[in-house]
Amino acid sequence: MTTGSRRGWLRPGKFATAILAAYICYFAWTCVRIVAQSGRDEAQPADVIVVFGAAEYFGKPSPVYRARLDHAFDLYERKLAPVVITTGGSGGERHFTEGSVGRDYLIERGIGDRHLIAETQSDNSAESAERIGTIMDANNMHSCIAVSDPYHVFRIKRLLEAQRRLVYASPRRTEIAPAMWPRAINVAREALSYTLWRMYLYRP
Repeated sequence: MTTGSRRGWLRPGKFATAILAAYICYFAWTCVRIVAQSGRDEAQPADVIVVFGAAEYFGKPSPVYRARLDHAFDLYERKLAPVVITTGGSGGERHFTEGSVGRDYLIERGIGDRHLIAETQSDNSAESAERIGTIMDANNMHSCIAVSDPYHVFRIKRLLEAQRRLVYASPRRTEIAPAMWPRAINVAREALSYTLWRMYLYRP
């Protein structure tokens, strides 16, 4: 084998290495952006507050979901938006959806039914963002405050911006800071989901 052919044989390997290195750099940069967004509360006056759903148990929001709803309630009480949208489908549950459970919880907290909209058909964050875009179009809404967990708000902000919305991310408060290892896993998972979504390979 000549020197020239040996170099040609090595080129695909070098190209793959370069692609991998570029992806690692992009992944690391995305992780940094996720962490930065998680500590930034952008809440300001908007047309609507959007709460991304989480687990519910027999018609009651899980502790994580309740914390998101309570944060949305506080934003509503501050008169930052006149309407709250709760999101999330059934997730296999026969009688309840995350969106309807969230709406009912906020009604119990004192928000009038006419100030609430429940999105109950989505199975993931990307579907929620698409359906929120449709709801906002139908109600002539252009801006929103997006509420979720700190590590999640970076991705949902981009999902909603893809629906041509003006988005202010507002992470729910956490009583106790998560341990480093679980936090790192959450950030890495979000970075992977976001990267695959940008590459049109996954609908997170």
